Amino acid sequence: MKAWVTNIVPEYVFTNRDYKLLLITGGLYAMSTALSNTFVNVYLWKQTEDLMMIALYQLASVLFQPLAFFLAGRLTKQMDRTIVLRIGVIVLSLFYLTVLLLGQNASQMIIVVGALLGLGFGIYWLAFNVLTFEITEPDTRDSFNGFLGLFTSLAGMIGPFTAGLVIQWFPGFTGYRTIFFISLLLFAVAVWLSFRFKKRSSPGIFRISSVWQRRHVDDDWRRILFAHFFQGLREGVFVFVIVIWVYMSTGSELALGTYGLVTSGVSFVFYFLAGKYLKTKYRKRAILTGAIMLYGALFLILPDRTFVTLIIYGIIISMAYPLIFVPYVSMTYDIIGKAYKAASMRVEYLIMREWFTNAGRAGSIICFMVVVNAIGQAKGVPLVMLIFGAGHLFLYFCIRPIQIWSSSNKDQDYNSERLEDANRQT
Repeated sequence: MKAWVTNIVPEYVFTNRDYKLLLITGGLYAMSTALSNTFVNVYLWKQTEDLMMIALYQLASVLFQPLAFFLAGRLTKQMDRTIVLRIGVIVLSLFYLTVLLLGQNASQMIIVVGALLGLGFGIYWLAFNVLTFEITEPDTRDSFNGFLGLFTSLAGMIGPFTAGLVIQWFPGFTGYRTIFFISLLLFAVAVWLSFRFKKRSSPGIFRISSVWQRRHVDDDWRRILFAHFFQGLREGVFVFVIVIWVYMSTGSELALGTYGLVTSGVSFVFYFLAGKYLKTKYRKRAILTGAIMLYGALFLILPDRTFVTLIIYGIIISMAYPLIFVPYVSMTYDIIGKAYKAASMRVEYLIMREWFTNAGRAGSIICFMVVVNAIGQAKGVPLVMLIFGAGHLFLYFCIRPIQIWSSSNKDQDYNSERLEDANRQT
């Protein structure tokens, strides 16, 4: 039995405690956000019935994330980064607590609510990404990203459907408050779990300007930054428009939960397959295939947005995302791993990456608001989605010239510098 399990799950998953803890923390985060994040948009939509207000909520979140990354980056240079992870989870808990306390008045404080979400996301993901960078190695990153995607997909299957049932069972806004409270409890468990991580520090000064300047001399670093910008262009608008479209086509939270169940089930399978079987040499080919599928799926729903076409669209993109993100995230870490002073400035590299991603998200949301305000929702929304839906195709053209390294030469500079840091600390 053990041999069969280890044939599917690598041995280091069982032996590396921090690897397991990080996966579990990521899973708890995924379950909490799967339960509530989709329905926060619908919750606000039902209070305002204004797509521009939802866009404003998302924009507030996106604009506050870079600030959160910056603050979290400075903190990780001064304290144990597991504490920073804990702070991020606590801020996200405050977001759900605020939504609970505001109730049906949440739409009147939409910028404050979005800002809290952005701060929580930024602090959490900076700490999580730094820990991922340190806990995983080049040969385990694809597997880690695959397993994390697997857990995220599993949460996406259980969370929205369960939330849809709860909202249907409890009339009015009681169901919404119930799932927000459950999310709050899951984050409390994540805070408790964070105390079990091994202490990790990153001594040194905060040098974000040095990382910014590196794009002039490191071609791969510049390419991966632009790739993240184009990734953000698609995410900024699509993250909320599709949810609202699904709800508008059915008027049912349970149907929205069913959409999440079906699409996440497909994503679950493909993340498993990508994490286990996708070879390093096929990374670029997989990213291109996924990008074409993402953009092609858009043409199913632009002319005819029924629940059936939206489900088909969701299935296609759920097959595409694992093909893109399992290799793409690993490539990003590999590039950072071989970059100048990666061990001492890994925090700054990760912050710069997130800044470019959020610049893309903010740009697309602002363009969305301008275009919709100018020509109306009927014409404006499809036009913006048609343009920014091609984001991952541009992402592919950014990463295409990047060399794929073998496991024998990845992170050599990083590993040697990390050894020097360890020697200095001891």
